[in-house]
Amino acid sequence: MRIRVVDAFADRPFGGNPAAVCLFDAGAWPDEAWMQAVAAEMNHAETAFARPSERADADWDLRWFTPTKEEVLCGHATLATTHALAADGKVSGKVAFASLSGILVATVEDDGITLDFPVNRPYEVPAPDGLAASLAVEPLEVYVAGELRDLLVVVRDEATVRAVVPDYAVMAGIIQREKLRGVIVTAQGSEYDFVSRFFAPGSGIPEDPVTGSAHTSLAPYWGERLGRNELVGYQASARGGVVQVSSSGDRVYLKGQAITVLDGELSV
Repeated sequence: MRIRVVDAFADRPFGGNPAAVCLFDAGAWPDEAWMQAVAAEMNHAETAFARPSERADADWDLRWFTPTKEEVLCGHATLATTHALAADGKVSGKVAFASLSGILVATVEDDGITLDFPVNRPYEVPAPDGLAASLAVEPLEVYVAGELRDLLVVVRDEATVRAVVPDYAVMAGIIQREKLRGVIVTAQGSEYDFVSRFFAPGSGIPEDPVTGSAHTSLAPYWGERLGRNELVGYQASARGGVVQVSSSGDRVYLKGQAITVLDGELSV
């Protein structure tokens, strides 16, 4: 079984967010326990598995696994899968994926790949008990990001975002208690329109390098506040990554580049 590691939302090797990608021939999915074991072995934030779809409205079926569980939506691994398919000559232009989040469309262009995702519009909530302590930062505003149930935490400035050192044990407890997926910390940027970081210790991902799906709530939040539809965000992890975003109605469009850094064979 061929497996690749693709750095997504990256314009250079060893940047952005790495995802493992396995492309299957037509037929049934492999055993879920095997796919989960592969994802745990790869130990990236996400491992993507795709197969040709039998649905009339999709070209490929797509699933994503963290090291510990299956996810309902992942941006960077969708971008990585599209990159792998395009590299093999299996897609050009638009490709439709059937996923747990419905039909997702990716468009391959000369300067990157654009993902068409459902919006996760944030709504304001009181700060959960212990949140400020888990971040060692006092939030300005706190939101829950739609159906993904990320906690979107707005802080004072970019320097504050970059300086956050979470207490992961406390944060994991908050995530479990509040039935959240993860925690986004964000502020308006200097070089970029906004900056963010994403933490998901409850999913085996202490800090995710670049989280496409988190931008489905960051895009409408910052779009409303900055009064512009097209924005550029920077996820300020150690690896870092740029995500171009725009939103229209109930859809968010995420654009980025990708680079294959490993191409090999699973021996099992």
